Amino acid sequence: MDDAARNTEAAASEEAEQGSSGGGAEIRQFEPKTLPRAETIAKDVPETKPEMPAQVAPGPTPRHRRNRTRRLLFVLLPIAFVVGGYYYVTGGQVMSTDNAYVQADILGISTDVAGIVGEIDVRDNQPVKAGDVLFRLDDRQFRFALERADAQIGVIGNDLAALKASYKGMQSQIEQAHSDIAFYETAFKRQQDLATKSVASQATFDQARHDLDSARLKLAQLESQLAGIAANLNGKPDAPAEDHPRYKDAVAARAEAQRQLDHTTVRAPMDGIVTNVPSLQKGQYLEAATNAFSLVSTDHVWVQANPKETELTWVKPGQEAEVYVDTYPGAVWKGTVDSISPASAASFSLLPAQNTSGNWVKVVQRIAMRVKIETPPDQPRLRAGMSVTLDIDTGHARGLPGFVGEAVGKVSQ
Repeated sequence: MDDAARNTEAAASEEAEQGSSGGGAEIRQFEPKTLPRAETIAKDVPETKPEMPAQVAPGPTPRHRRNRTRRLLFVLLPIAFVVGGYYYVTGGQVMSTDNAYVQADILGISTDVAGIVGEIDVRDNQPVKAGDVLFRLDDRQFRFALERADAQIGVIGNDLAALKASYKGMQSQIEQAHSDIAFYETAFKRQQDLATKSVASQATFDQARHDLDSARLKLAQLESQLAGIAANLNGKPDAPAEDHPRYKDAVAARAEAQRQLDHTTVRAPMDGIVTNVPSLQKGQYLEAATNAFSLVSTDHVWVQANPKETELTWVKPGQEAEVYVDTYPGAVWKGTVDSISPASAASFSLLPAQNTSGNWVKVVQRIAMRVKIETPPDQPRLRAGMSVTLDIDTGHARGLPGFVGEAVGKVSQ
């Protein structure tokens, strides 16, 4: 509207100027022109329709949402209750503890003879089989001892043979002495008869008596010597030399020398892995019964668990177990409860706790338990000291809580 008024005024002013510039021209009466209205002008302009926003499907009303949530709750709550109840009832039959570790036989390798280390045949952390040579001592002094023992056996054998020969020779002399005594007795009786008849001289009679006494004395001496020889032969002169105590002692000494020589070569007593080998050096003097290094068994491996006393209610030897090793996530080892300690760990301490004082505090005790595990060849190798988690299937269900049982009983009535 403002633009139309301005146009009308402009047209009127132009006509007024033209009339005044005519110089006496006839003044005509001004007739205002009627300009088209804005509505008319707008009709000549092409009509453009404004773009309308896309129609959005109407969403569910709050009432519909509440109904759908209610239906889902009616379906899911019973399922959750059943699943939760199942896990509650069956979950109590598995005893689980993470206070458990892999254990293995660990032997300190040593020998019962002292000597200088000559050779070391293994390196640190090397797997070995039973009977493999681990190290050797210088065996020269032990070989000399064995040779001396062999020589001593020969000497004793010769001595026993000489004693047996002397024994037999002494027996022959005793037989001869008995024969001499019989002869001298006959001669003495003859001289005695002659002396009684005063036919023989007194000197001849005395000589006959002297000869008889000498023969008897000689027999006594021979018998004493024979007894001494028999004693040296252990009272069994006819027994073989191998049964004589001296010979047996020499044989035992020889066996001991051989044993010591054999023990200069130290072998692995079982399959395993040697460790701490660098603690033994070539040329080192090793005392008897001193640990040279250690051998960890790879065959005899078990799990040592220490569950709480309240967790052992239904655990018994023979129950199946599953072992999860922290080092190998996802791997599972099968096992069996082998034994349960008859006492708590605190009972074996050097200074057991005294619970008679007035400030006593109850502490849950832990009971040691041993679990045998199977080690298939395709499983990773277990090493002593590894941390594990142990699950034992006791086969005893937990059962429903007391109030649930009472409620079920009332409903069933």
